[in-house]
Amino acid sequence: MTTKDTAEQAVRDIRRKTRKQYSAEEKIRIVLEGLRGEESIAALCRREGIAESLYYSWSKEFLEAGKKRLAGDTARQATSNEVKTLRAETRNLKEALAEQMLENRVLLENYYLPGDLENQIGAFIEHYNHERYHESLGNVTPADAYFGRATAIIERRKRIKELTIKNRRLNHQRHAA
Repeated sequence: MTTKDTAEQAVRDIRRKTRKQYSAEEKIRIVLEGLRGEESIAALCRREGIAESLYYSWSKEFLEAGKKRLAGDTARQATSNEVKTLRAETRNLKEALAEQMLENRVLLENYYLPGDLENQIGAFIEHYNHERYHESLGNVTPADAYFGRATAIIERRKRIKELTIKNRRLNHQRHAA
């Protein structure tokens, strides 16, 4: 390399390191000024010290983001703290719902004897713990989870599902042939 080449490389490196980084707010302000059309894009870019191609790429990104937002396509990845918070909130809401269901069930009927109310609460608890599947437990009852039967039940369901799929494929192949 000649001294001229090294000098040009040094100038490029200095320009690259001292290049201004624009914040999202600055980019939006510049794009909106260009969209207003009060001055030409070339004049706007000269005033802001940016290349026209950079302005047009910002403008394209801005308009694409606007289209996605209007279309409702604003999915993003949740952070682990958000997921933990949402799971805790869901658990609390499910507990509150169960309590409310119990209260509603108790309030819907008239109980003439003290034992009637106790029997109804017992029946609800029996249903809730031994008959009602809970999605949060893998669609098994709390009793199944408590007594350690949940994994066996889930494995049995998985085997049944695999066999069902296998039989359907075989039947489909027989009918297709």
